[in-house]
Amino acid sequence: MIDRVLVKTYGEPPVDRREILRYSGCRGESAEVEALLDELVSSCKGVFRYQVCYREFPVSFGEETDIGFLKTPSKGLRKHLQNCHKAVVFAATVGIGIDRLIAKYSRLSPTKALLLQAYGAERVEALCDAFQAEIEREEAARNCFIRSRFSPGYGDLPLENQREFISVLDCSRKIGVSLNDSLLMSPSKSVTAIIGVSKTACREKGEKCKNCENRDCAFREGSL
Repeated sequence: MIDRVLVKTYGEPPVDRREILRYSGCRGESAEVEALLDELVSSCKGVFRYQVCYREFPVSFGEETDIGFLKTPSKGLRKHLQNCHKAVVFAATVGIGIDRLIAKYSRLSPTKALLLQAYGAERVEALCDAFQAEIEREEAARNCFIRSRFSPGYGDLPLENQREFISVLDCSRKIGVSLNDSLLMSPSKSVTAIIGVSKTACREKGEKCKNCENRDCAFREGSL
């Protein structure tokens, strides 16, 4: 069990253009959008920094689900962590650079700003996927299995729990992520989440939207 916060820095994950378009709300590529996306991807070279901080906690179940730093009555998280003996709690960010570009183009070109928002979202999700894949490999070597990630704001796990995540991971000092009074993270393209670890396989592993009750989400996989 890792009883301290560790930090990892990653190289640039492969870019998934289809995901960028999905986050932007585009339902199909056009030559104009393709060219604009090429321009933005090229101009963002060196803008992103890919960092994750994380720590492990034991998981136990009583009247509430206990993950060491947080006890919660969330039924969604309880179901998600069923049979898990520990959880990897992490925060990931791609840095403040993309926020500065979005702010710049919000004044100059709303279309570019929209695509940059989507690009930033795709980048932080790609970072989370890379970290999750690494945890999966490490746990497989121990004959264990992981669950897909689960974040504050999913289902009935309150977004307010973001505060505990940011605090226990010492995010401000470790990777420069802070939280304001409105529960918005800075840099904005940052994520906190839990990955459950179990000695039994999960049939739903890898289905990212399976555990979220918001069926009307515009960004739900398969919705665009």
